[in-house]
Amino acid sequence: MKATLKRATLYCLLTIFCAGYHACSSPSGEIECTVIKIWDKAPHSAFTDLIKFKGRYFCAFREGTGHIPEKDGSGDGEIRILVSKDGVAWESAALLTKKGFDLRDAKLSVTPDGRLMVVMGGSIYDKADLKGRITQVSFSDKQGEHFSDPQPISVEPGIRSDVDWLWRVTWHKKTGYGVIYQYEKDKDKEWTAYLVKTADGIHYQSVTKLDVTGKPNEATVDFTKSGEMRILMRREGGDTYGWLGTGSAPYQAWKWTDLGIRLGGPNLIILPNGKTVIGSRSYREGKAHTSLFGLDDNGKAVELLEFPSGNDTSYPGFVVQGDALWVSYYSGHEGRTSIYLAKLKYKDLFVNAP
Repeated sequence: MKATLKRATLYCLLTIFCAGYHACSSPSGEIECTVIKIWDKAPHSAFTDLIKFKGRYFCAFREGTGHIPEKDGSGDGEIRILVSKDGVAWESAALLTKKGFDLRDAKLSVTPDGRLMVVMGGSIYDKADLKGRITQVSFSDKQGEHFSDPQPISVEPGIRSDVDWLWRVTWHKKTGYGVIYQYEKDKDKEWTAYLVKTADGIHYQSVTKLDVTGKPNEATVDFTKSGEMRILMRREGGDTYGWLGTGSAPYQAWKWTDLGIRLGGPNLIILPNGKTVIGSRSYREGKAHTSLFGLDDNGKAVELLEFPSGNDTSYPGFVVQGDALWVSYYSGHEGRTSIYLAKLKYKDLFVNAP
């Protein structure tokens, strides 16, 4: 569902890092928002995530020559991890690589034993032709100073395939949960998604096969205070609208709601005030942007804010810092796809929201 209210320009505090920005936009009124560019050293930087760990902020993303490797076989993706003490000055903390693999879509979490975990797609290409996928994982030390070499995850034999992609892991009561999806090259065949769990971040067992049609793929898991699980699911077939699923322990029975919008690089966060915010690629007048959405009384997604963005864009990461929401994302609206960080008061998102 598209917001129909007339957009109002948001007051956007700009810094020298984001010269050339003019404004964010929203149907909900004026919101004070800062946006800075934090990285643009690679030809193509994309697919972000953001986390706070040991008093510092970590931002992970893919670096490459383009959205996928080149036709000549060059340009496999590498995972850059930045670190910052204040969210303004950023420096490289690690660069994860693996020969023969295009590493992408790094997602950050903190393991029960107090380490940063980076789960990432591991695509295997032959001259731009995707041959397979093996999800990779890396762990930091207890201080987040050093990261292990990427290693493959292990999926139980009953559901394992040659094209598994575990897109994100969320920890709850010392168990990590995520969604593995498996695609079919035959465009007429349905894709498959499984909810899986892990105790160590490496070995994964099936919880249930998810009854989602329309080629389900990228999915974010989160939990309410009561322990209810929610799954935000991108879909590529049918009407292509994203779905939001809810389920209670043991998380085998699911209720799905059509959000009424397309998703791309979806993320989900429950704010301290109990409100839900979805971050995703949005589509306006046939062009892509990165936006934040809320949920109306019918469970439909309503746009709250559009960041300065365009072209190749989306894949936001979230951190709540005090009364502020920090959002990492990537965008190619300034020519080179680069990494950006936005900061705003989250309560302002819902003032006069449609």
